[in-house]
Amino acid sequence: MPSRRAVVLGAAGAGIAAALPATRAYATGGDAGALPGTPPVLLTEQATRRLLVLDPRRRVWDPEADPSVIRWAFSPVGDPRYEDLLPDVSWVYPCEAKVRLHRRRTYVLTTASFGFVAVVEHPTGRRYWGTAIGPGDDLFNPHSAEILPDGNVAVACSTGARVRLYAASQGPRARRFAEAELKGAHALHWDGARQVLWALGDDELVTYAVGGTAARPTLERTYAIGLPVGTPGKTPGGHDLFPVAGRRGRQGRLWVTTNAAVFQYEPKGRVFVQDFAGAAEISRKSVKAVGDDPRTGQVLTTVPEPGLGETWWTTTVSVHRPESAYKLVDGGIYKARWWLPV
Repeated sequence: MPSRRAVVLGAAGAGIAAALPATRAYATGGDAGALPGTPPVLLTEQATRRLLVLDPRRRVWDPEADPSVIRWAFSPVGDPRYEDLLPDVSWVYPCEAKVRLHRRRTYVLTTASFGFVAVVEHPTGRRYWGTAIGPGDDLFNPHSAEILPDGNVAVACSTGARVRLYAASQGPRARRFAEAELKGAHALHWDGARQVLWALGDDELVTYAVGGTAARPTLERTYAIGLPVGTPGKTPGGHDLFPVAGRRGRQGRLWVTTNAAVFQYEPKGRVFVQDFAGAAEISRKSVKAVGDDPRTGQVLTTVPEPGLGETWWTTTVSVHRPESAYKLVDGGIYKARWWLPV
């Protein structure tokens, strides 16, 4: 993505900052022949600055013509619960959305490139925790987040080249954090089986041990492995990191995307592999998000397509095993995830 200073005026001028309610629920209908048990799809939809959960039975989503395709939507703009985070400025280019269970509640973790970070309760939109990291500043660019068992929240800041662990357990506006440097920090995953925080950067996949207390956490780098080399002479460009849903626990693998390809990382053997089903279709350049559904075996990916408002946008969510796709009319999708609270 471009620098924040370079695009902030253009984003405002494009009229995408219109206030939206924090949450909306709609009925669903229609049948497009999706596999039985296919979960809903969670999107970061940058053209309208929203998170959307969409009906998996519809292959074409056109919210303007048929709002019933939307099962849930979120934007902090105009919501007093997020007013102190300056969402008019900070909520530009939402770039992460993942659903997590924490103490029997469902939350969506989200970040936006201009500084917004929050853990949002589903379906109420209530704020569990949030912060704005240098709104309008090039120094940080929060790109992903993860919630830990104690309720603290880790944030990957790609331009800022660091991973932060906020003491979010201490309240919705908690500001204390620990941090560690990581070039191009792009993605995070808490590994409960190994009790480590995985983080993906430009060149390496690393783990951090979390210490201290919930109120005063610490981060200690404990392991690192270089990413597979893509184009000679260029950084591998680590991008997405997500657990392989079909392989949990100590045998669990991680999805890893780079500028060049998609891999799975096998922690036991400490190797990157491409031996997974459907690899020939799933692995390609510039995959922004990847994840599998353990029940149906389907895999979602997003890849930029030309001719849209930004070079990293797409209107298509690719589905693999078997091959198919979803289409968002007039969309600007960045990431897509199966709605699988874990």
